[in-house]
Amino acid sequence: MRITAVIIRILRQFFRDKRTLGLMIVAPMLILALMNVVFAAQETNIKIGVVGEVQSLVESFESENMNVILIDSEEEGRKRIADSEIEALLTKGKIVLEGSDPSVNKAILLKLQKVNLPDQNNELPFEVEYAYGSESMEMFDNIGPFLIVFFVFFFVFLIAGVSFLRERTSGTLERLMATPIKRWELVIGYVAGFGIFTLIQSSIIVLFTIYILDIQMAGNLISILLVTFTVAITALTLGTLLSAFARNELQMIQFIPLVVVPQVFFSGLFSIEAMPSWLQKVSLVMPLTYAGEAMKDIMIRGKGLEEIYSYILLLFGFSLLFILLNIRALKKYRPT
Repeated sequence: MRITAVIIRILRQFFRDKRTLGLMIVAPMLILALMNVVFAAQETNIKIGVVGEVQSLVESFESENMNVILIDSEEEGRKRIADSEIEALLTKGKIVLEGSDPSVNKAILLKLQKVNLPDQNNELPFEVEYAYGSESMEMFDNIGPFLIVFFVFFFVFLIAGVSFLRERTSGTLERLMATPIKRWELVIGYVAGFGIFTLIQSSIIVLFTIYILDIQMAGNLISILLVTFTVAITALTLGTLLSAFARNELQMIQFIPLVVVPQVFFSGLFSIEAMPSWLQKVSLVMPLTYAGEAMKDIMIRGKGLEEIYSYILLLFGFSLLFILLNIRALKKYRPT
C-alpha cells in the first residue's frame, strides 16, 4: 500500500510538470527524426573537376556517383578547391585532393580505381597531391576542430545557465535588481565575469588538443583562440538567456537535447552538403555551423583571420542577439 502511494506521488509529479513530460516524449522523437534524415543522406555526391584529356572519362566518373565539373585550367581548379566548390581536381597524370576529410579522400581514390583500372593491378596511374592535409592525416585530425568548439559550447552553456539560474533561485538576482543597477549593466557584468573563466577554459582546451593530443595545426594559434573564445561567449549568452525560462536545474538541463544536440549535426561532423536543401537552411541559425567551419579553415586549411572573419562576426552577432533578448527577459523582475 505504501509502495502504491509512492508510485502515485511520482506519477502525479510527472503529470504536473508538463515540460518534463513533453521533453521525455518529444525530444527523443525529434533527435531520432533528425538522425534519420541526416544519416539517410550521407551518401555524398562527390564533386570532381576535370581538365584536359581526362574530360573524355566524364561518363565513367558519373557512373560512380561523381558530379563532374569541366574546368578550363588547373589554376581555376585549384581556386575552386580553395573555395570548397570541388573535392578533387583531375588533370593529366595528377589528381589534386582537397584533403581535409580522409574518408572523402579514400572514396575518391577508390572510385578512380574503378573507373581507370579494370586491368592494371589496382595501381592508380596518377600522382596524388593534397591541397590540404596529407596522406597520413587521421580521422581525429578532421573531426578534432569540431569537437573543440562543441565541447566548449556544451560545457559553457550548461555551467553558465545553471549558475545564472542559481543566482535567481537563491534570491541574489532579486536583491541586485533592487539596487540602482540597470538591466543591461547586470547582463554585461555577468557576461564579462563568466567570460574571464571561459577564456581560461577555452585556452586550456585548445592548448591540450594541439600540444598534447598532437592534432594537425596548419593555421595560427591566436586565430584558434579567438574563434574558441567567441564560441564560448555565444554559449554563455545563450545559456544565461535560457536560464530565465527554467525554474530549476533539471529544467535547465532539459534544454540540452533541444538546443545543443541538434547543433552536433551542423557543426561539421557530418556533411551538410549531403543533407536535404531544407535541412541545410536550418544550419544557418546554428552557431556551431560557423564555428566548426572557421576552426576547420584555420586548423586544416591554414587560413588566416582575414579569410574567416565573417564567421567570427556572425558568432558575435549571435552573442549580441542573445544579450539583447536576455535584457528583455529580465523585464519580469524589473521593468527598467
